Amino acid sequence: MNVSVAEAKAKFSELIKRAEAGEEIVVTRHGKAVARVMPPEPEQELLPRIGALKGKIWIADDFDAPLDDFKDYMK
Repeated sequence: MNVSVAEAKAKFSELIKRAEAGEEIVVTRHGKAVARVMPPEPEQELLPRIGALKGKIWIADDFDAPLDDFKDYMK
């Protein structure tokens, strides 16, 4: 659906309801598209909960030990 800026301003609440229903609205100025109102992408849950990766990640015992060639690097 295409609407002018003036029409979008006058019918903003209606356009939001249509976007919530899944419709994409293109706002135009002088016949040229300037904005798009559309529903957001579904949110993805990053982690199901705190501790979800417990036991799946490990750190080597010597993780923070100095590297063999670190002294050469610092020169």
